[in-house]
Amino acid sequence: MEKEKICPGTLQDPGLQDPSRRNFLKQSGLLTAVALTPATALKAANEHVDDKIAGALEKMPLKMEVNGKPYKLSVEPRATLLDILREQLDLTGTKKGCDHGQCGACTVHVDGTRVNSCLTLGIMANGKKVTTIEGLAKGDELHPMQEAFLKHDGFQCGYCTPGQIMSAVACIKEGHANSEGEIREYMSGNICRCGAYPNIVNAILEVKNGGQPV
Repeated sequence: MEKEKICPGTLQDPGLQDPSRRNFLKQSGLLTAVALTPATALKAANEHVDDKIAGALEKMPLKMEVNGKPYKLSVEPRATLLDILREQLDLTGTKKGCDHGQCGACTVHVDGTRVNSCLTLGIMANGKKVTTIEGLAKGDELHPMQEAFLKHDGFQCGYCTPGQIMSAVACIKEGHANSEGEIREYMSGNICRCGAYPNIVNAILEVKNGGQPV
């Protein structure tokens, strides 16, 4: 009598009785389903999850002084100082560049120390004094560093300039502007994609030397 033929892949296939093989097939089917899911559906699902997380986050009080003016805010614990400055206080001079702390475009001063505001949670500035590029000038009188950047053409597109200037001011206050090489080292966290580095260094040296041309 001819033996009954068993088609591979059917429930009678002995190989499917192996639990490890069944698990493999289940996982493969799941991965295939995810791969075939439209990108728009996946995006919508992710946004829905983000909305749920945002709704579950309880806002926290934040008191800080920005450019000499006191503020009382209510912020999400995950909100960065950069986003609070730009979106809640409308201080858009501080730029969002890489958003990973690698370009320096978002540099501000917190209690006199330069920080990357994209990596600083807003609640970390509670009770502290924050200075942005808008706070350097005194009315219509520019800060000496701002004047030096204009004089030496220390910018081209200007996107990185606020962060460059904030770092340059801090660089001098920290005592790290004693030579061209030292300035380049301690300004290395601020990227200028236009390549205005020589002019930026000249501007810093002039301010360091009391406004004397270099």
